[in-house]
Amino acid sequence: MLPSGDDAPPSAQLQQPLSIAILLNSYRSKLLPAIQASYVRAIGAVAPDAKLVFFEPANKGILPDPELFDLIVLGGANVDARKTHPWIRKVHEFVRHVVVSYPEKKILGICWGHQTISIVFGGEVVDMDVPEMGVTCVNLTDKGRSFFRHTSSSTGMVRIQQHHRREVARAPEPFVQLAQGNQVLMHENGNILTLQGHPEKDAQTARLRMHDTTRWFGFDSVDEKAWSKLETQIGMEHDGAFLWSRILDWVREPGHAPASPRAGRWLKM
Repeated sequence: MLPSGDDAPPSAQLQQPLSIAILLNSYRSKLLPAIQASYVRAIGAVAPDAKLVFFEPANKGILPDPELFDLIVLGGANVDARKTHPWIRKVHEFVRHVVVSYPEKKILGICWGHQTISIVFGGEVVDMDVPEMGVTCVNLTDKGRSFFRHTSSSTGMVRIQQHHRREVARAPEPFVQLAQGNQVLMHENGNILTLQGHPEKDAQTARLRMHDTTRWFGFDSVDEKAWSKLETQIGMEHDGAFLWSRILDWVREPGHAPASPRAGRWLKM
């Protein structure tokens, strides 16, 4: 059963601070402190009392204890989600463990996390013809408009920072599209939500990766016109705060136990 925007959480006065585990999956990246800071700013803007605990599976090999957290976030990375490095296999096993042993636990996948969760459930990730960078408008499906009822505009779109050159070409069977092009997916039991875009990124953080234009698009800051156009797109207004507000409301909503006792029946082993 998919939750809708009408599944209201308890009143603010009765809410306990959320405990959130965030997996930063970049390997030996000098940008990790900036990425961590972007999560702190984005989530802190809508839930200043939330407790964020960060993990680096690629660098430290430590993963969270699901018992201790209300939400587990699989964030972005600087490696191909299709790779089979030992630490990536360990993350896959962790996802399977949470899905099977904690079927009502809320899991959020962002960018690499979105792709990785799709792979774990049997979906397909492919290289894009044209990568995405900067703020784009993502078209919601009917189910997406219902879920993001109070955050999407009347046009049925959400604006979100993008930074990726791979995409989910085929969504895994137990997931439904909340946005066209597999940009936002939700597991049929309503407890796993994944986004290709980056609700945690603001323009300050997005600008740190503008150098990828050389590999992705074949231009750099010497091409003033193209560089200026991209800077404008990165600096556009986006719905990151509204998305986090809805995501955290979803975390507070009661989890749905799977209809089948085989919670991980679609997992790719």
